Amino acid sequence: MPASSAFPTPRPEVNAVLAALLGGVRSILADHLVGMYLDGSLACGDFDLASDIDFLVVTDLAVTPDLFSSLQAMHDRVAETDPFWGVELEGSYIPRAAIRRYDPSLAMYPNLERGKGDRLKMVHHDEDWIVHYHVVRERGIPLFGPEPKTLIDPVSPEDLRCAMQKILLGWWGSFLNHPAQLTQRGYQSYAVLSMCRILYTLEYGSVASKSAAARWAQDHLDRRWLPLIERAWDGRRNPGCESSAADIQETQEIIRFALARAGLLSDNMGACK
Repeated sequence: MPASSAFPTPRPEVNAVLAALLGGVRSILADHLVGMYLDGSLACGDFDLASDIDFLVVTDLAVTPDLFSSLQAMHDRVAETDPFWGVELEGSYIPRAAIRRYDPSLAMYPNLERGKGDRLKMVHHDEDWIVHYHVVRERGIPLFGPEPKTLIDPVSPEDLRCAMQKILLGWWGSFLNHPAQLTQRGYQSYAVLSMCRILYTLEYGSVASKSAAARWAQDHLDRRWLPLIERAWDGRRNPGCESSAADIQETQEIIRFALARAGLLSDNMGACK
């Protein structure tokens, strides 16, 4: 994959970071590498300057401690290849047997989050990875290896809805009583756009990009949410600002609305097992 090529993204600087990452992964994993795929906004087609670079690496077996150390050091080096995009990588290393379908009892794998100073670490992969599996299977961009549909089973609409219910209840619901993170405008905007995506999935049992889900929400939800969604796009471009008290309250309200739409506000009614 030449760093100057339009593949796999239209941004040469992003491609250069991906070329460094793929080269490091292939060198370290060697025959243990099954495939490497682009996930998230790159796969869904709404990648922009506020996006991260989501990736998934599939291995033949679980990553050993020695391989983990080598991969961690490699990621530290890749983070220095570009002052902007080098720290925007976010992804995981999951063995072939576990990527077939999500199993919460077999979900502890190496993971990297975006952000300066973050390092590869072992993380339990929660139900939101059902959504990642679906996106990689249906839209993932192969950088190396077979088509992802040969590795990942189809994810049913009901499984996607259940995953969104669990994400709503287990993560976003906590912001109703503990909204501290929403004071950061970048995260507050992320919360609003995530609600658009969750509501879309609850309605249709499929996954939409942030931009597509936001347009759907503006067209199909109550018009009271239109200004909040518009401001979320502005906040996404200015993540370092502080959220207004009104936007924090409105964000809590749209989370409460999504919980109600999923049937999760009263005694967890409707929650998936």
